[in-house]
Amino acid sequence: MHIKKVVLTTILLVFIITLSIGQQTDSISKKSFWKKSIVPASLLGVGVLLNNSKFEKKLHKDVMSFVGNDFKTSVDDYILFAPIVQMYTADLLGVKSKNHWFDQSKYLFISNVISSGITNRLKVATAKIRPDGTPKAFPSGHTTIAFTNAAVLHQEFKDSSPILAYSGYAFATATGGLRMANNKHWVSDVLAAAGISILVTELVYLIKPLKNFNPFKKTKHLSFYPNYNKGSYGFYASYNF
Repeated sequence: MHIKKVVLTTILLVFIITLSIGQQTDSISKKSFWKKSIVPASLLGVGVLLNNSKFEKKLHKDVMSFVGNDFKTSVDDYILFAPIVQMYTADLLGVKSKNHWFDQSKYLFISNVISSGITNRLKVATAKIRPDGTPKAFPSGHTTIAFTNAAVLHQEFKDSSPILAYSGYAFATATGGLRMANNKHWVSDVLAAAGISILVTELVYLIKPLKNFNPFKKTKHLSFYPNYNKGSYGFYASYNF
């Protein structure tokens, strides 16, 4: 597919999602979002510009020359979920987070649905061929999931534990790098996926209505407590009339 069509398709899809979600935020949140969108927008932009370029083909050739044409690993199928493990482990250890575990799960789910939805649409629309000759290269699905998970981890712990918050991006970057080393993706596929994921997650964390939806959080009348009794775990619920 011609580069211009790739650019237009990418920008259009991201713009539609940005517009639909952005309408639900206040002016202060929007200003904050635009500042935070510089990095992911840049990643997306560079990814689009490098798409099908001579530079990315040469870079990929250099990568394969470095790791070897016989290089194969399945590590990238697993480390994309590392940020999720980090987040819930931190919750269990009592590390202070921005949101309740249910809200974390809610934002994680919604962010992945939207970012993966955009990625899958682009895969079909661009019909780009992977380095190994198979279809649907742009953007990288693995990288999309990895960076979405990392972005949620970052959102939750950036104020209380910066090292933990940013560590998720190390796993996400490794995922993207391994997708290239496995001869499954070009560099533009990885960069665009990273940009889309971070941008979408930033947007999801600005949705006002969802912030009040949490059936497990203590309210004025309904409360949930963890309960342990004779080797069994569960929840104790109480309602005050």
